[in-house]
Amino acid sequence: MFTGIIEAVGKIEKIENKSGDKRFKINVGKLDMTDVALGDSIACNGVCLTAIEFDDTSYTADVSGETLALTTLNDIALGSSVNLEKALTPTTRLGGHLVSGHVDGIGEVIAIKDEARSIQYDIKAPESLAKYIAKKGSITVDGVSLTVNEVEGNIFKLNLVPHTLQETTAKHYQVGTKVNLEVDLLARYLERLLLGQTEEKQGGVDYQLLMKSGFIK
Repeated sequence: MFTGIIEAVGKIEKIENKSGDKRFKINVGKLDMTDVALGDSIACNGVCLTAIEFDDTSYTADVSGETLALTTLNDIALGSSVNLEKALTPTTRLGGHLVSGHVDGIGEVIAIKDEARSIQYDIKAPESLAKYIAKKGSITVDGVSLTVNEVEGNIFKLNLVPHTLQETTAKHYQVGTKVNLEVDLLARYLERLLLGQTEEKQGGVDYQLLMKSGFIK
């Protein structure tokens, strides 16, 4: 799990094709690697990756074919800047929102506009994700926890303040840039709860089920 608060901007240092998937070596920039262990998770542009090798300046991770198909990592170029965040710990400040590092789909920046010292980005999400995106709700864009300002169909608007622009790759976005999107986990769980009420075969958690299972006497 992650918080969506980016700790460093790194760079793609090496890409190897490995029989249908890829291996990435990522320069970690200012990311502190002193507490990283083999097998730890480090999110790269919002994608949870497992460190199979690392040193003070970089880590290496394998990326499966499925992950490549569902994220922007398949088309990322050597030398590209990427947002990095280590997995949260029990003592981590939850400054953003709970982020799984499992990308739901790829969005596209369709408009950019200056808003005083901030920049407004209009992002087009896949139609299938529109129902999970709510005004003033949370969304993760390339691993960055952000608040949705407005929603029109499957297009949502974000305002990024100078600090966020300085500390993430968003400052490099242009119209047409593809971005990794992860919707709020709470929205997905709420949908599952609502669906459960209509699925007679599997059933939802109701009073009768709790009694039958011995939770209520």
